[in-house]
Amino acid sequence: MSKIHITTFIAAPVERVFDLSRHLALYKFLFQNRNEKFSAATGSNLIAKNETMSINVKHAGKTRVSLLKITEFMKPLAFTEEQVKGDLENFKHEHHFRQIENGTIIIDILDFGRPRDLIGKLLGKVYLKKYLEQLVLKRNEVIRSYAETEKWRAVLS
Repeated sequence: MSKIHITTFIAAPVERVFDLSRHLALYKFLFQNRNEKFSAATGSNLIAKNETMSINVKHAGKTRVSLLKITEFMKPLAFTEEQVKGDLENFKHEHHFRQIENGTIIIDILDFGRPRDLIGKLLGKVYLKKYLEQLVLKRNEVIRSYAETEKWRAVLS
């Protein structure tokens, strides 16, 4: 099992950052130019407890699917998504939010195993951690680009 810990500062209120972090439009924006597909089973644009998301990616010559469920939800402090079905041995992503004087600190903690198939295990050992780190960093940059400008109003209004 591998672990990733990323801390990001965003100069915006915690409620705004929390809601942008769970907004489906930003997830779709993140995946749009990556040969990856994202979908969610929810009645609103903001994912909440017990709702699911599906991510399809093509790596190592195979389409890999992960079904993630929001298992913990404490607005605006934290939420957790966990793999309930997928190619990885396990996957859990904790999102923590802390209001500070001039903005919000996001703490992302990911615990994950390698892909289950042989090729995935071999390539996953080298590639998966870097891929997930880059994905979280890119996601947080997208959130920052909305939260620190007026763009957030178009998404959260």
